[in-house]
Amino acid sequence: MPHRDVALAVLVCAVWALNVLFAAYALEELPPLLFTALRMAVLVLLLWPFLRWPQAGQWPRLLAIGLCLGVLHFGLSFWALDLAGDLSSLAILMQSYVPMAAVLAWVLLGERIGRGRAAAIAVSVLGVLVLGFDPIVLDHPLAMALTLASALMLALATVLMRGLQGQTVWSQQGWLALISVGPLLGLSLLFEGPPLLHAAQAGMAGWGGVFYSALVSSLVGHGLYYVLLQRHPVATVTPWLLLSPLMTVALGVAVWGDRPGPPMWLGGAMVLGGVLAIALQGRYASRS
Repeated sequence: MPHRDVALAVLVCAVWALNVLFAAYALEELPPLLFTALRMAVLVLLLWPFLRWPQAGQWPRLLAIGLCLGVLHFGLSFWALDLAGDLSSLAILMQSYVPMAAVLAWVLLGERIGRGRAAAIAVSVLGVLVLGFDPIVLDHPLAMALTLASALMLALATVLMRGLQGQTVWSQQGWLALISVGPLLGLSLLFEGPPLLHAAQAGMAGWGGVFYSALVSSLVGHGLYYVLLQRHPVATVTPWLLLSPLMTVALGVAVWGDRPGPPMWLGGAMVLGGVLAIALQGRYASRS
């Protein structure tokens, strides 16, 4: 990619890494499901004018994507962040969605994996197991389980998106928010108590995290990512996204106080190395 687009890719990764940090501070004032619901509500208000009615036969797929991505992926990921004692392990574990998506595409779409990609998937899976022995991860097993479940939902939504037609990036994000805000508010009421009471008690950190997550992470981050995908093949852009978990780890160590142990460094290197290998093989395949 030209230097201008490399700079945009780095900016996208920085925006997403900061989102994890700001969300962690926000979750000290807001429960995770309500935080997710408020983020989606802000997006609905902003993106309502850009909604496009789905094409015939697309409603089931759009609803499934909205539930998998908006409710389950984001809801579980912020729940895990609320329970975890660090940012680093979650940022790395979330990258397991890449090998999960490759396996789901093989199962659901019949896409070939190949020996090289299968080996990369195996390395990533082993990396998750190694990372799981880090003391801070062992102390928060539910956070690890929720992160892996969130990654699985992201992988499933990624595969489902390949068949989605007739939607712009803004319309797609708008429908995602509209579909998910109701279920998220219902789940928040059921598990977290009165949403209005929690929202009224939140301060600058809570509401700042909500608006950063909606305005900057979703609109700016995903908007610029969509611009890059319009200019370059997916396999060219994807390897650059690995900067995001690396930046999150750096922020976790420098700001949040993370202290990764040897298992996290080794396991993280295996997970990210496997993800990079999968991305690079897709790049070479797109050129052949």
